[in-house]
Amino acid sequence: MTQLEAAKLKTPTEEMKKIAQDENIEIEELMTLISQGKIVIPKNKNREFEKVMAIGKKMRTKINANIGTSGDCPTYEREMEKLKVAIDAGADSVMDLSTGGDLDKIRKMILENSSVMVGAVPIYAVAARLAEKDMPTHKMDGDALLKSIEEQCRQGIDYITVHCGVTKESVARMDRSNRICGIVSRGGSILADWIRKNGKENPLFEYYDDLLDIAYKYDVTLSLGDGFRPGAIADATDRGQIDELIILGELAARAKEKNVQAMIEGPGHVPLNQIQANMIIQKRLCDEAPFYILGPLPTDIAPGYDHITSAIGGAIAGAAGADFLCYVTPAEHLCLPDMEDVREGVIASKIAAHIADIAKGYPGAMERDIQMSIYRKNLDWEGMFSLAIDPVRARQKFQKNSDVNSCTMCGKLCAVNIDRK
Repeated sequence: MTQLEAAKLKTPTEEMKKIAQDENIEIEELMTLISQGKIVIPKNKNREFEKVMAIGKKMRTKINANIGTSGDCPTYEREMEKLKVAIDAGADSVMDLSTGGDLDKIRKMILENSSVMVGAVPIYAVAARLAEKDMPTHKMDGDALLKSIEEQCRQGIDYITVHCGVTKESVARMDRSNRICGIVSRGGSILADWIRKNGKENPLFEYYDDLLDIAYKYDVTLSLGDGFRPGAIADATDRGQIDELIILGELAARAKEKNVQAMIEGPGHVPLNQIQANMIIQKRLCDEAPFYILGPLPTDIAPGYDHITSAIGGAIAGAAGADFLCYVTPAEHLCLPDMEDVREGVIASKIAAHIADIAKGYPGAMERDIQMSIYRKNLDWEGMFSLAIDPVRARQKFQKNSDVNSCTMCGKLCAVNIDRK
């Protein structure tokens, strides 16, 4: 029985009981929202881990950190260090996006050592195996893709990104568009190229029922990927993006009928004045299914600082209804992130998620800020560190001025001290 199936039968699982307590929600309401497809609990039947969480309506905004090897840097130890850094910094999830080295080995290592949910993009493993043989990705076999998906689900992956909305019709429409950046999703580009070269339908769309059977078997949550997400703010909210979103909404409804949990992935690069509209459109077209977004980034000209760009967009998107933020690191668009990039990406995303939770009225979010202000009024530094999103950085900065018990350069002209006296 899947989490969705149990919720429909009003049979609370152990995971639901814990989540209801952690999220300050009555378990009856939690089960109702899960049964409606508005909340998902990504947890594979074959895997046990400490921090099981829910994503969706009335839940705290969650964040994900991407890690994984590449063909140029297949170092397992480095990725395990990134996993620890991400979780220690507060990530609610990690995704294994490995494309180089022994992919089964790194996936197994991440699953065994992660205390949070783990996601993956199964098509990467198939594409990587073809690359090892110097074969183009359009030579991919549809049956091999489904077999790889089942193998990864059997290993314990909690949720998988599957680009089921990239279809023959939508690719033709995309090819007629005047996008600046075209297709920037790796999975989306692989499948679009496969469709063009083979003249066949996307196997993830054509055999979607088989995919649902696999997901049901292991209670794996489908993260319906946005293969046509905009990679430039000038491409945002175009026909290709919205056309795919309509398809994903329909596929999410089919998943719900089969008792398979599903969430929707979203943009991408979106100008500030379109972010709220994108959230509203998704919630409307997808019947309030949980929305998992990359960023969004409201400008394209900040390489090296895209974690800041993403935090700006993520805060606005979260406040407008996004449920799950995928972090962006300072290395985005430039190189494979290192440990410090991962840490900064997680912290920036956590700031955005918390700002969104305040705007959503999530229980306890505003209260944390109020208590921080009280600590500041009392110059209670330990109290401030205890509530800081990044207490390590806060303490390091404070120690530079600890001899004058001041947070800035005010010295004897500290406004807080003057006001207290």
